[in-house]
Amino acid sequence: MERHLAICIVSWNTRKLLRQCLESVFANLDGLDAEVIVVDNASEDSSAEMVEREFPDVTLIRSESNRGFASANNLGLSRSSSKYFLLLNSDTIVLPGALRSLVEFMDAAPEAGAVAPKLLNLDGSLQRSCSSFPSPLTELLDAVYLSKVFPRSRLFGRFAMSYWDFDAAREVDFAGGSCLLLRRFALEQVGPLDESYFMYTEEADLCFRLKRAGWKVVFVPHARIIHIGGQSSKRRPVEMAVELPVSRHRFIAKFEGPVRAALFKGAVALGGVCRLAVWGPWWLAANGRRSDVEQRLRTQSALLKWALGGGRR
Repeated sequence: MERHLAICIVSWNTRKLLRQCLESVFANLDGLDAEVIVVDNASEDSSAEMVEREFPDVTLIRSESNRGFASANNLGLSRSSSKYFLLLNSDTIVLPGALRSLVEFMDAAPEAGAVAPKLLNLDGSLQRSCSSFPSPLTELLDAVYLSKVFPRSRLFGRFAMSYWDFDAAREVDFAGGSCLLLRRFALEQVGPLDESYFMYTEEADLCFRLKRAGWKVVFVPHARIIHIGGQSSKRRPVEMAVELPVSRHRFIAKFEGPVRAALFKGAVALGGVCRLAVWGPWWLAANGRRSDVEQRLRTQSALLKWALGGGRR
């Protein structure tokens, strides 16, 4: 029998956060006909054993390797038959009414292929979770710091939508996959997450395909989720920092062609040069905080190497 909602949580070595997430999910189902799926990406911290022991109602899928975000969610999708499918990070906390608000909005908006809630930091402050699609221009604006200097500008703040207060429902280009409700019928039309992305930008790819097919991607502020953020990626910070522009480059090459993809790499290279120029002197003056600056310098060096053709992919 088709259920109304499937909630898919992908986990990689986030046992404590996963427990907290699952507790918040089950406490806030509000009578929804839902199934909860955990796809464990070969964690080494006994995450899967914790789920089996403490959450017997969860459908646990053990992956023999770290499949990445897109592939793991697609595996969860293939094991469910619900009308709606929710991508939910293990480092989230579901707040009261959030799940029902998302489902009720989707029920009332047949044109919506994806619906996203408002994300909050642990202290309750806003976490900007909607963006315009990546492009050479948005990367260039970030590379020369214009997006930081003029965040309220609709031109310079366009990628992170920093000019907007996230206080009203509206259609957006794409929303982050930390919590994103998807309509199965729309997924059947455009296809699942693209597994060529290991991490990052797969939700932008999916939302682009949804919008191209005529579906809307909508942000709704009355559904609220706490997102702690970066808990898996912080284990390999430099590698994951490089993965972000790599995935954006893949998106641009896929949908806009090699010329604009090359322009994007150029913008990344410019950003790397600018940051190395700023943070190099900072490192010399940092004294006790040199380790923080060193990581930033390593990250920018890796980004510059990739952008100039010496890195992977």
